[in-house]
Amino acid sequence: MLGPDGHGVTQYAGDVAVAVTAVNPDARIVRVADVPAADRALADEAPGTPVHLHATDRLFGTGPEDAAEVVERWAARCRLTLTLHDVPQTSDGTMFERRRAAYSRMVSAAARVVVNSHHEQLLMDEFLPRSARADAIALGARSGIPSVPPPLEVDSDLRVLIAGFVYPGKGHRPAVLAAARAADSLRERGEDVGEVAVRAIGAPSRGHDGDVTQLREDAAALGVSFEVTGFLADDAFARELVGPGIPLAAHEHVSASRSMLDWVEAGRCPLVVDSRYAAEMDELRPGTIVRYAAGDLADHLVDAWLDPASTRLASDASLAPTLDDVAASYLAWWAAA
Repeated sequence: MLGPDGHGVTQYAGDVAVAVTAVNPDARIVRVADVPAADRALADEAPGTPVHLHATDRLFGTGPEDAAEVVERWAARCRLTLTLHDVPQTSDGTMFERRRAAYSRMVSAAARVVVNSHHEQLLMDEFLPRSARADAIALGARSGIPSVPPPLEVDSDLRVLIAGFVYPGKGHRPAVLAAARAADSLRERGEDVGEVAVRAIGAPSRGHDGDVTQLREDAAALGVSFEVTGFLADDAFARELVGPGIPLAAHEHVSASRSMLDWVEAGRCPLVVDSRYAAEMDELRPGTIVRYAAGDLADHLVDAWLDPASTRLASDASLAPTLDDVAASYLAWWAAA
């Protein structure tokens, strides 16, 4: 498990690792905060020891080339299998070609590779066509059924909730614009709408504090408050997810999304901007998300404000596959090598 506490990939790696060791106590979890610590841990292992790593290039250093160099070095020491996160796509902008080259090197170095969706398999086919095909194991939920949120509060505010880090492309700006339009539409109907706000449940990504300032200014000009909680411990994060408001997952260039699972585990039914990945998740866990076309968000916010119960899941909704299912899939995948 490589990475700092609080990083989404590292946290998910930990969830999977705990589920795996519950089935196979011989498996060991090695937690390392950075590459030097991992180098020291691997130096103690016998050559050819099977090692699995959840990897995104941003965990290894200042650039994607660092990730490729480290994975190649580790793969020469052990039998390294990878779960790759944040698969390159054209929305990476100026970093796309560098990330694409780095991921190709990582795939070539590893013994086998898995990703977390068929969507990501297709991204690899599209953008890493000379790489070995990855297998797919979907992200696992912590429970097979959602938790039950607190009773609904009567609230005239129109508040949109977005979970996770704040960065361009996560959907905060479209949410601000849609919230303003939805409030105008409701008021034109004679509805008594209170405060209009977009609430970011999380902190700005490193280097994006300026984006928060700009979002606040732009939102204020439209009569919308832009709220940022900052980084939250797990318990506080969970409380925010069940607070009053309309859950939204609007990131425009998703590869696989733990935040969608955060919402449904909390018993919320989020609005999710339509995409190939969203369609896959809708099929995997039917009835747990509401997909919308990007231009229709304001209309969906109107509907959710008028019917707050629609933002909650039925208590018997199935969230499978769970982490236990994922652990079984990994054990079978390793055994088949």
